[in-house]
Amino acid sequence: MNDFASSPAQLVANDRHAARRAALACMVTLAVALGIGRFAFTPLLPLMLHGAALGQPQIDIQHGGWLASFNYAGYFLGAVGCAAVRVEPGRMVRLGLIGTALLTLAMGVTNAFWVWALVRLVAGAVSAWTFVFASQWGLRRLAELGAHGWSGVIYTGPGVGIVGTGLLVSAAGGYGATAGWIGFGVIGAVLAALVWPVFGRREDRPIGQTIGLSAATQQASRSHAAASGAASERSRQGDAFWLVLLYGVPGFGYIITATFLPVIARHALPGSPWPDLFWPMFGAALIVGALLAARLPLHWDNRTLLAGSYVLQAAGIALGIIWPTAGGFSLGSMLIGLPFTAITLFAMREARRLRGDHAAGLMGYATAAYGIGQIVGPLVAAPIAARTGSFSPALWLAAGALLLGAAGLVVVARKPRARSRMPDCGCS
Repeated sequence: MNDFASSPAQLVANDRHAARRAALACMVTLAVALGIGRFAFTPLLPLMLHGAALGQPQIDIQHGGWLASFNYAGYFLGAVGCAAVRVEPGRMVRLGLIGTALLTLAMGVTNAFWVWALVRLVAGAVSAWTFVFASQWGLRRLAELGAHGWSGVIYTGPGVGIVGTGLLVSAAGGYGATAGWIGFGVIGAVLAALVWPVFGRREDRPIGQTIGLSAATQQASRSHAAASGAASERSRQGDAFWLVLLYGVPGFGYIITATFLPVIARHALPGSPWPDLFWPMFGAALIVGALLAARLPLHWDNRTLLAGSYVLQAAGIALGIIWPTAGGFSLGSMLIGLPFTAITLFAMREARRLRGDHAAGLMGYATAAYGIGQIVGPLVAAPIAARTGSFSPALWLAAGALLLGAAGLVVVARKPRARSRMPDCGCS
């Protein structure tokens, strides 16, 4: 018996199960694409800097910064390319999972720096594709099911990956970076296999035929959108411009800490066991922040929420500078991590509010702006650290950029808000 012939109670149960399955699959996908594909580099970097002690390839801090920037450059290129991709989102997610696992393995089976640079560049593009299309697929599916509360689960994925990679490196770091890359590649392949069927599944009920979004509601939404007029479209375009521009700020703001946190902490606390734990703390706070963000009222302005998140991250960065102790780094890591994917959730929600089910292009451009900030961050920080012997000047610059971004969002949020393209069913 199909869903149309089922009782209302059965429909509700089916929708809950479908929402849970979709959210968890997207969570695992982001754990692989971002937690492993991008951020495994952070806990492995100290091992790569001291590889000679284990008879493995070694790099210096500037080459480490270059590898990070190659990855972020790839992320930028991939994000820009999302606007031109016409492949079904579920298929793109599958391709991204395969690519992430293979590219992570490749980091462990080669020793040449230029090959590492190429691998990190391509891995960045794959991460961007996977993130954007998993976000589009997951948020749309949850909107169809009227299950917006599950959106926070999707964005815990990077935190789950960061905690997992950080703890594994802390426990097995003695085997070196080579073993770490290979191990994470294998883990990524296993996780990809677990969620593979979800992204190939065709649901029985077509879009809009769920309890949360009826055909009548869709028709009302179309009529509402048609009546909004050219003025509203211009307003949406303006809002989209500011979203793209100001979403790039936290890319620069957080990335210096996210790339070099274990290195900074080891320098400040030589011989202490704490530095290996700050990165997992960041990831754990990220998980909590994503879940809390999804429970905030949907009618709250996403731009105001973004501004508050920027301020939290700026405070976390500043705390690590003025209080370079185990307590300071711990609290700072949590303040930076708490709003990390909440920022992404708010921005992607705003993109869907402005573009509806055609938001992938705007999501891609916003992610590209974020990527530009990430490219610039390590390129600025590594030379400053090499010249001054301290990351503090670069970190103060990052904190200042976040505060300026927050101020810009507050100004934009005070302007009249563009009419949403989403139906009045809590889909914003």
